[in-house]
Amino acid sequence: MKTGVCGRIQQILAALLPLSTTRVIINTQDYETNMVAVSRSPVLITFTTWKALFLREAVNRLSAGRAAWLWLLLEPVLHIVFMLFVFTVIRMKSVGGIDVIIWLTVGFLSFFMFKNTGVQTMNAIGANQALFTYRQVKPVDAVLVRGGLEGFLTILVAIIMFAGVGLFGKSITPNNPLATLEAALGLWLFGLGFGLSTSVLKEMIPELGKIIALLMTPLYLFSGVIFPLSTIPQPYRGWLMLNPVPHGLEAARLSFSPYYQIIPETSISYLYAWALISIFIGLALQMRFANQLIMK
Repeated sequence: MKTGVCGRIQQILAALLPLSTTRVIINTQDYETNMVAVSRSPVLITFTTWKALFLREAVNRLSAGRAAWLWLLLEPVLHIVFMLFVFTVIRMKSVGGIDVIIWLTVGFLSFFMFKNTGVQTMNAIGANQALFTYRQVKPVDAVLVRGGLEGFLTILVAIIMFAGVGLFGKSITPNNPLATLEAALGLWLFGLGFGLSTSVLKEMIPELGKIIALLMTPLYLFSGVIFPLSTIPQPYRGWLMLNPVPHGLEAARLSFSPYYQIIPETSISYLYAWALISIFIGLALQMRFANQLIMK
């Protein structure tokens, strides 16, 4: 009888052991699955994708051609040197109460913060079309990352150029650094919003990219980069100030000297309003035409 009871217990344990082992294995697999899910959350996947895109964009941007990295610095330098020569010929040493070198340098760098961000992000979708076969990469990711890269590169160029200007004995320290950052951020956000919108429109209508590139030249001339808009009489100056870019340029110049005679119509809020509206429209277009951009 005792032997029969012991044998029965052994049979029950033998039957339960595989179930226990299986349950432990299942629980272990569930734990590993949960850990993978936590470690690969949507936020982490997004930032990992952005990091990979940023590194790829940086390598392509700096090695696109012979001495491509050097051209990033030479382009604004050549513009400034040429205009400085013109101002020297006409014997003009200050503009609106600020040194002409600082006036030109701040103006060019501020405009390039908008222009480079806007134009480069406009071409981001076409340049990264092959990457959209990976489901983690969306067209909007390519635009946002390229916009961030252009802002970063413009800041590096600005630091190098202001250091060079300082070697000539010019004061390169902003009187109001926070106002300088505010103006630069506003121009960058406007450029980003511009790129978010035009990148979609360019893919839908390829000819539009050429038209936008042509419009950059008059925008360059009428944004107060190479001549002061304060010399233009009303009502024409008011029409030119409908463009949000001059508001950022004037705010940046004022941040370097409190004595700068800023254009009365200047409003940094106007620049930020345009920036936020353009970003909203750009993101809406990116979401609306996401599938078409991927399948194009």
